Amino acid sequence: MSTTDRYTSPLSQRYASREMQYIFSQDMKFTTWRKLWIALAETEMELGLPITQEQIDEMKNHVSDINYDVAQAREKEVRHDVMSHVYAYGVQCPKAKGIIHLGATSCYVGDNTDIIIMNEALKLVKKKLVNVIAELAKFAKENKALPTLAFTHFQPAQPTTLGKRATLWLNEFVMDLEDLEYVQSTLKLLGSKGTTGTQASFLELFEGDQEKVDQLDPMIARKMGFQACYPVSGQTYSRKVDTRVVNVLAGIAASAHKFSNDIRLLQHLKEVEEPFEKSQIGSSAMAYKRNPMRSERIASLSRYVMIDALNPAITSATQWFERTLDDSANKRLSVPEGFLAVDGILDLMLNVVDGLVVYPKVIEKHLMAELPFMATENIMMDAVKAGGDRQELHERIRELSMEAGRTVKVEGRDNDLLERIAGDPAFKLSLEDLKKSMDPARYTGCAQAQVEKYLKNIIRPILDSNRELLGVSAEINV
Repeated sequence: MSTTDRYTSPLSQRYASREMQYIFSQDMKFTTWRKLWIALAETEMELGLPITQEQIDEMKNHVSDINYDVAQAREKEVRHDVMSHVYAYGVQCPKAKGIIHLGATSCYVGDNTDIIIMNEALKLVKKKLVNVIAELAKFAKENKALPTLAFTHFQPAQPTTLGKRATLWLNEFVMDLEDLEYVQSTLKLLGSKGTTGTQASFLELFEGDQEKVDQLDPMIARKMGFQACYPVSGQTYSRKVDTRVVNVLAGIAASAHKFSNDIRLLQHLKEVEEPFEKSQIGSSAMAYKRNPMRSERIASLSRYVMIDALNPAITSATQWFERTLDDSANKRLSVPEGFLAVDGILDLMLNVVDGLVVYPKVIEKHLMAELPFMATENIMMDAVKAGGDRQELHERIRELSMEAGRTVKVEGRDNDLLERIAGDPAFKLSLEDLKKSMDPARYTGCAQAQVEKYLKNIIRPILDSNRELLGVSAEINV
């Protein structure tokens, strides 16, 4: 069936990977529902309810072959997605029909599946995030000693190295990884809490046996690969869980946005460029242009994710008592789309960082145009050693710096501060002497050492502990 006559999400058509799209697919969702129904039935059987292995086996035989047509037709009649799929599963499993979803409420499959899916999606985000960190670490190492002009307020400040600047990008993604790992480590299943979270239906099923009811959640959790269930809940797990998860995504988006801004500024300066393919078109009107379109796309998607984080926060804040249903439609949009967008962002990050092009000569030119101003303290100290008066020299160098700055800004000529100082007898320094002090490496402080320590002490342990996740390459659709 053609999809050209209806809306399709750009997240699936243009940005997100097939792997992330599968995690939020109908197949993933409804096969997980069926796995949860099997886990519930097995647990109830093991705790003594009259459920047979034959019924369990029948359910297992139909985990993946979901009869969507039956479920969809049923939902048009009953207007309830969970009961429609209970019915459809029962059509395929006539022997087990009577025990599917026994004692459970809709959130047993809905909420537990949401947690399972978010957990799987976080695994994929982590894998890509670790690879972004690995690629940025390579870039930092390669450029650890390359002096570059650093900026505060986007005004020339003291020199740094390009590698040191890359560690600033890196460190933000490291913080995101820490947040991701923490939040993921706290994820628990809802379990089987019943209509208002009291497990009343299960206490009835087990004829008042509290011990068996207490075993229900831990057994289901283990069968589904989790350590535990949330200890208390209403009908749903707290929607604050969604808030915490999507906030992690928003943090990654913020880090990526900052990186993309810097790359766009550097590309304007012609110092560093994102990759540009041989047949890529930069502008429909200006054939010579090399627009930073991937970095711009990172920024665009990142803004979407940062704003999207408001959705689960507001949903969490507005839930009534043990549950309301005004969360459902919002969750179906905000959580999947947050993950799909971050997936696209990280693929773009991998592509851009892996192909960054550095232009050392341009970097050097920009740095040398400003370095005489930044070297004035060293020049003044050399002049004092040659017999000059520190206070007088300070005033002279201030005046000469103003004159040189006026030459650059008003007349559009090159910085001639060194020539002005060499021509001033108060300094007793030749132009040759002054040029010897213009080695940029003298002014980058501890930048190179900081890069080396950071990569060794912070990044190396992260990459070593996540070695099995490395080696991801990104494919950009458009």
